[in-house]
Amino acid sequence: MSAEVICVGTELLLGDILNSNAQFLAQQLAGLGIPHYYQTVVGDNPERIKQVLKIATERNIAAEGASPAQLLIFTGGLGPTPDDLTTETIAEFFCVPLVERSEVLEDITRKYAARGRKMTPSNRKQALIPEGADVLPNPTGTAPGIIWQPRPGVTILTFPGVPREMWRMWQETAVPYLKSQGWGKEIIYSRMLRFWGIAESALAEKVAPFFDLPNPTVAPYASQGEVRLRISARASSEAEAIQLIEPVQQQLREIGGQDCYGVDGDTLASVVGQLLTDAGETLSVAESCTGGGLGQMLTTIAGSSSYFLGGVISYDNLVKISLLDVNPEDLAQEGAVSDTVAQQMAVGVQKRLGTSWGLSITGIAGPGGGTDAKPVGLVYIGLAGSNGTVESFKYQMGSQQERSFIRHLSVCHALDQLRRKLLTT
Repeated sequence: MSAEVICVGTELLLGDILNSNAQFLAQQLAGLGIPHYYQTVVGDNPERIKQVLKIATERNIAAEGASPAQLLIFTGGLGPTPDDLTTETIAEFFCVPLVERSEVLEDITRKYAARGRKMTPSNRKQALIPEGADVLPNPTGTAPGIIWQPRPGVTILTFPGVPREMWRMWQETAVPYLKSQGWGKEIIYSRMLRFWGIAESALAEKVAPFFDLPNPTVAPYASQGEVRLRISARASSEAEAIQLIEPVQQQLREIGGQDCYGVDGDTLASVVGQLLTDAGETLSVAESCTGGGLGQMLTTIAGSSSYFLGGVISYDNLVKISLLDVNPEDLAQEGAVSDTVAQQMAVGVQKRLGTSWGLSITGIAGPGGGTDAKPVGLVYIGLAGSNGTVESFKYQMGSQQERSFIRHLSVCHALDQLRRKLLTT
């Protein structure tokens, strides 16, 4: 048994709307243990929708060890406008007439009246359902879906494109229906290990034998400088899946060492916050090229006020001198983007705010301002501790990287350096 997700809407193809429904359904199918091999996005065109249906109902996926997709999940195209064609196109494909369902029409009329509005004639088309199909109720909107088995071995579920409507319909009706039909007897449960400071290729080489495991499976991902390893297990329950994942997770964390900073929803900021809390220590920051990004990332964590006292955005050299006690002669001789200035910024903010740790960032985020000696992407991170620790770390992010990406990497590298220092002190 397998499922296929088909999202209908020209606006999705144009990029006007983010296809969050596909992500939601993929996660939900995994949670039910339903194999899911394909997703399709198609515009509001009857012939192309029929072509997608033909491919989906005839698709040969024997190589994956499954029969043709038996569960086709549609989102979008159920509204009252002329370009909402999903229901009628599906009916035409299977040569089945549409019939008006009185209970659906009454529900639509009632909802319009409750909102103080009069139902327009175009809304009546939403009460047309393929003959023999069951209604998939929509508690909040006017567009119902269908649950239909138009031929043996094929089940169709349709949902409106509005995410909040689709999500509720899925949870309240679709999931109980699928379970009643024998789907979802197993689950696919995943754990995500998160790494910073190691390239995806380097990590993949270290853990290569794990990629051949049948259950749980291990797969690498990379995004925005972070590398992740997803461990997924198929089992009859979450508890059983966790038992399968746990030994693999422990081995991978041992191999990753300090490069593995967290799991699932952890972030560098949340992990640093927990380490500071556990140690009973505090932090202040001094930023130049990141313009407050480090402080912003720290304060996304609820309760960060218990360990993060504040910061100084020292974009101009006069601010570095007056608020952070950076030596003017060092600025003149070495420049603002240097290890010496990064260290002085960290020490200056630590003393000014009276914190256990001071963390600083100074660099060239671009796109202009770089030289041969100091190109765009050059960043120094300073770190000062109450135990007398004063260090700096040099990074070259690459002169062709976008400004926002350089700033993001700078913030993450700064948090990572503090994380590693907290682990060893």
